[in-house]
Amino acid sequence: MTDSIPIAAKPKAHHLGHRERLRERAIEGGLANLPDYELLELFLFRSQPQGDVKPLAKALLDRFGSMSGVMAASLEDMLTVRATDIKGQMRGVGKQTALDLCALQEVARRAALDEVAKRPVIASWTALLAYVRLALQHEPREQFRILYLDNKNQLIRDEIQNRGTVDHAPVYPREVVRRALELSAKAMVIVHNHPSGDPTPSRADIDMTKQVIEAARALDIQIHDHLIAGRHGVTSFKQLGLM
Repeated sequence: MTDSIPIAAKPKAHHLGHRERLRERAIEGGLANLPDYELLELFLFRSQPQGDVKPLAKALLDRFGSMSGVMAASLEDMLTVRATDIKGQMRGVGKQTALDLCALQEVARRAALDEVAKRPVIASWTALLAYVRLALQHEPREQFRILYLDNKNQLIRDEIQNRGTVDHAPVYPREVVRRALELSAKAMVIVHNHPSGDPTPSRADIDMTKQVIEAARALDIQIHDHLIAGRHGVTSFKQLGLM
């Protein structure tokens, strides 16, 4: 009887088993120790259950500049991202993945807003600034929001008053004050963003703020501050002595 000659096992492609190995490293070493692209991969595994998503995770970070940029990207912009996987096949984000990432951003925004709503806004200013950065610093269009507060300076409502272009969102002081009366608000914090990244107030920003303050003062409604968010930080009108 002749000895059978063992057939060498065909080497597996490197990416096979990658998902399991990455999950094990995340469990054993902690999520905080993963680089951004691997953390993003873990999330992509859920909406893209098969194939190599590492190139797509890296493409998202390249396209939007950072993890926070990915989380703030619009669904439409995410759908434009493509990457070539290890098999040479083109892989796109797809509607399901884009929706999942947008949902994750909304979860993060609401969690940050919860921190603002727990205590009087004046006493939780650090949480407010963190929320403003998360909600607005990567918005591609100018957005004008109002945080309406009660007589104890606790949050009643965070509302988007208007969305505009890359450098302008029209604001109507009478509409801002009218909404405050509807909500029985006693104070407000004005918030908007500069998609250019520079949070420095413009002349138009300063003039508009004065108009809102004057309209609110006539009805005994206080404006605590006007915050402008940009990729380079958050500017406070009060700290600049502009109100």
